[in-house]
Amino acid sequence: MTVATLLVQCTDRTGIVANLTNFVAEYGGNILDLDQHTDEETRRFFMRLVWSMERFSLGREEVPAALRILAKKFDDFSFDLSFADDRRRVAILCSRTPHCLYDLLLRHRMGELEGEIVVVVSNHADLKEVPEHFGLPFVHIPADADRAAVEARQQAVFEQYGIDLIVLARYMQVLSPELCARWPRQIINIHHSFLPAFVGARPYHQAKARGVKVIGATAHYVTADLDQGPIIEQDVVRVSHRDTVDDLVRKGRDLERQVLSRAVRAHLQRRVLLEGNRTIVFS
Repeated sequence: MTVATLLVQCTDRTGIVANLTNFVAEYGGNILDLDQHTDEETRRFFMRLVWSMERFSLGREEVPAALRILAKKFDDFSFDLSFADDRRRVAILCSRTPHCLYDLLLRHRMGELEGEIVVVVSNHADLKEVPEHFGLPFVHIPADADRAAVEARQQAVFEQYGIDLIVLARYMQVLSPELCARWPRQIINIHHSFLPAFVGARPYHQAKARGVKVIGATAHYVTADLDQGPIIEQDVVRVSHRDTVDDLVRKGRDLERQVLSRAVRAHLQRRVLLEGNRTIVFS
C-alpha cells in the first residue's frame, strides 16, 4: 500500500483543514494520520496529512498539479508531498567516536529509520570495520588544509550514491558555508550539550565545573552559523555532585545517540516543518 505524506504551511484562515481533507476524500483516499498547529503570534498554519493511495483516483504524478490548484485559495500556501516507498538515501559522516554511528546502523538494520543508509564517510580510518560489518561501503577522505578539495570529494560521493540526507554522527570537522548552502535543511548534526549552553570544546568539563544538575544533547539542522541551526530534538538527564566527568561523558553519549536517532527518524518520516530558524515537529 502506497502512502502519501503532505506537509503544508500557510497563513491561517478558516477552511484549510476542510479543504485538504475534502481533497483526499474527493479522489477516494483514506486518511491515516492528521496533525496540525496554528501559531497564535504569527498566525501561521502548519499541517501534516497522511493518506492511503490504494484507492486514490489520481496518480502520484498528478497530485502536485491538483494541490497547486487548491493552493490558490489560500495565502502563502506551500507544500511538500512525498510517498512512503520513495525512501530517502542517507550518508553518515563520522570521525573516531563510534556510539552514534553504531546506533544509527543498528536502527537501520532493524528497520526503524524509514530511510536507507547507503554510505559512511570519515576523515579517519578508525571506524572502517563498523559499516563494513553492516554491509555498507566506507569512504575515507582525510581532512587536510585544502578544505575545498575535501568537500569536493565528499560531494562527489554524495552524488555517486544519490544522497538526500547527510547525518553528522560526531563528525569533528566544521562544514564550509558553501557546503551548507548546497544542502539546506538536509544536514543533521548532534551537539553534545543542551544548546546554547557549553558551546565549544570539553563541554562536560564545563558542565562539571559549573555544577550543573542536568546535561543534555541537541540535534539540529546545520547552517553556516556554527551550532545555530534549527533544533529538531533535545533531551536531558539529571546529574549530581557525585558524578565524575567520566560519568557525565557516559550519560551524554547515551543522550547523543538517542537524540540524533530521533531527529533522523523524524526527518525521514516527514514530520519536520521549518519556519525561519525554528522547527515544528509533529509527533
